[in-house]
Amino acid sequence: MPLTAKQVAAAGPGKYFDTRGLHLLVRTTGGKFWIFRYQINKARREMGIGSWPDVSLAKAREKTERLRLKVKVGIDPLQELAESVRMTVAEAADATIEAKRSGWRSPKQEGLWRTTLERYAMPKLGTRDVSGVVTADALAILKPIWTTKPETASRVRSRMETVLDYAGTLGAREGENPFRWKGNLENLLPRPTKVRPVRHHPALPYRDLPEFMVRLRALDGVAARCLAFIVLTAVRSGEARGAVWEEVDLERRVWTLPAERMKMSSEHTVPLSGAAVALLGDPGSGLVFPSVTKADTPLSDAGVSKVLKRLDVPVTVHGFRSTFRDWAGETTSHAREVVERCLAHGPQDRTEAAYARGDLLKRRRQVMEAWAAYCCGAPDKVLQLQPRKVS
Repeated sequence: MPLTAKQVAAAGPGKYFDTRGLHLLVRTTGGKFWIFRYQINKARREMGIGSWPDVSLAKAREKTERLRLKVKVGIDPLQELAESVRMTVAEAADATIEAKRSGWRSPKQEGLWRTTLERYAMPKLGTRDVSGVVTADALAILKPIWTTKPETASRVRSRMETVLDYAGTLGAREGENPFRWKGNLENLLPRPTKVRPVRHHPALPYRDLPEFMVRLRALDGVAARCLAFIVLTAVRSGEARGAVWEEVDLERRVWTLPAERMKMSSEHTVPLSGAAVALLGDPGSGLVFPSVTKADTPLSDAGVSKVLKRLDVPVTVHGFRSTFRDWAGETTSHAREVVERCLAHGPQDRTEAAYARGDLLKRRRQVMEAWAAYCCGAPDKVLQLQPRKVS
């Protein structure tokens, strides 16, 4: 039976046949690509005709029909496309960066991409046509740095995979991506996690947290209050430092972070415990935790980290999320999915994610109130904001 739009949206990894030579390829990474299969001069060919959802099911069928007409009169669509689209690896990299620029959170991303590609990939491949890049080329670039600079090597591999995927979507190359890990380089190189141990953010044991909060409450300043808020809400440092009063609803005791400020680009509502509300104090305007020197600039990450140095605690700010997770998993009976949602982690399974659309706010509020009680007891013991200066 032909595919339906709903089936395409819900499809997991694998290959799915639609009609008249049209197939849907779903990779393990979740990417979905349309493939047109045809036979010409007794040779079977496969041609990519776009990715979903940029190319809908209806559009993919329209493209397929146009290509079938060409095949019918003896024109090989792949050969025709190859003759019209020529691109070097350097040109493909520039085009990929240009296409992705608007979706990056920070302008620094472009510089990071260009630096890694220009230093490690372009000297060997920059002037080569994308259609001629093979797995041996990928190994020539990656092997010298795979064990000595594993983190950098992983980034080079991932970015080059994206560049060649982009070129393939444009029709400048065909076949498997030589920089793809699954089913390709994984057979030729050791896993990155085997090359070096996974580095977790140093975290404070949850048993030591109440004593730490007593010491933190004794400190004054915006950075100390911000750190206390980060601990109580279990959010990432940047999410708290960038908080603005317009996101906070003290009456409902919720803090709603817009999608553009979240790591997973999805809106996240944080239930504020009584302790967190008491910490915030009276509502205002602009940034909740502004820089000491510039009211319109968020507190810096280094500024919050200095509080830990001041207390001589050898952990990272991000590590308090691990502290929260350990406490919830080892000392409470709260459901795993509720705790993970407190950390803004969605379901790992794509099928589960398709059905888990509630935000579990009531159940998460129970978790956060219990966490606040464990951290520092009654709300009135939480560090209070200094009186706001009125100009």
